[in-house]
Amino acid sequence: MSSPDPQVRAARNLTDPSPESTPEKKSPGAPRNRGPVVAVTGAATGIGELLTAQLAASDAVKQVIAIDERRGEVSEATWHILDVRDPAIAEKLRGADVVVHLALDLDLETDPAARTAYNVRGTQTVLTAAAAAGVHRVVLCTSAMVYGALPDNDVPLSEDAELRATAEATGVGDLLEIERLGRRAPRAHPGLNVTVVRPTVLVGGTDTALTRYFESPRLLVVAGSRPAWQFCHVEDLVTALEYAALEKIDGEFAVGCDGWLEQEEVEELSGVRRMELPSAVALGAAARLHRIGLTPSPAGDLAYTMHPWVVSVSRLHDVGWRPKWTNEEVLGALLEEVEGRHTLAGRRLGRKDATAAGAAGATVALLGAAAVVRRARKARRRI
Repeated sequence: MSSPDPQVRAARNLTDPSPESTPEKKSPGAPRNRGPVVAVTGAATGIGELLTAQLAASDAVKQVIAIDERRGEVSEATWHILDVRDPAIAEKLRGADVVVHLALDLDLETDPAARTAYNVRGTQTVLTAAAAAGVHRVVLCTSAMVYGALPDNDVPLSEDAELRATAEATGVGDLLEIERLGRRAPRAHPGLNVTVVRPTVLVGGTDTALTRYFESPRLLVVAGSRPAWQFCHVEDLVTALEYAALEKIDGEFAVGCDGWLEQEEVEELSGVRRMELPSAVALGAAARLHRIGLTPSPAGDLAYTMHPWVVSVSRLHDVGWRPKWTNEEVLGALLEEVEGRHTLAGRRLGRKDATAAGAAGATVALLGAAAVVRRARKARRRI
């Protein structure tokens, strides 16, 4: 599958966006005498770096305070080098109007206990420090995964739908706790407002269980399930975060492409065939592989490829924001990004492993893991 049509991409990039959908940019040498002072945590890498650069280039922002454990490349920002769990961050936030907290660890390979300790403690510290420093708004970024992937979900979910996720998928327990902290903060610190941004399947330099799904030689489909895919390109997430930082939108809202793709559409667009397994076999194999340490993804990740969790993005639409990317374009970009990578049941294979396994071998290996689970169950029943 190729990337989005270059002519379409070029036309999109050359077309002047509407003022409502793209915040004003800073002219070289223009004085910064208006707008908020925005602090960004996790500013040296990933989404934090992209947002820091975008805010630093905006005429609508007076100053950008960048916080990370190392200095990043955005020279226009004022840098402070420290861990977000350090209470000294409160002093660094003085003078800021808004904090966008993006210092999260959602790496599949990180020890789960260490990951949770960093994510939860970091969020607690930032919220408390922001209140102590007189910041009036904190923007948290979680995921639409907090809604949960369930067979009876509405398609699409409304943004105020109940959060029915559990802690069984990678990092989702951390995100639910971060949202709980965000809801409590205004009660504990009157005058502090919290905005929560929930992107859908995030694509663009990301590595998650959901992006690794597309690195497999076959797309695993659980029999009887009804997957639905809604993507979010990091470029669109950055503009949504900018809207939140500029206080054009508040509360809790989702961000992603308009609409969604059914599994059959994904298979047709990608050219990757499916491998269908019964639910008990797929879930059992996933749990077994994770339990014995062969894959970083727990069985809970599989639910997000089985059941729908697409969500309306109407709140952003109501304030004039529009995604620049379609689901089809983001899928194309994802397939281009993962080309040459090989993943089996969430475990990324090295070049040597992939060459030895090949597409057919990887499929056989997954079926073999499922067979191990089936044999173990039969043995237990005979005892």
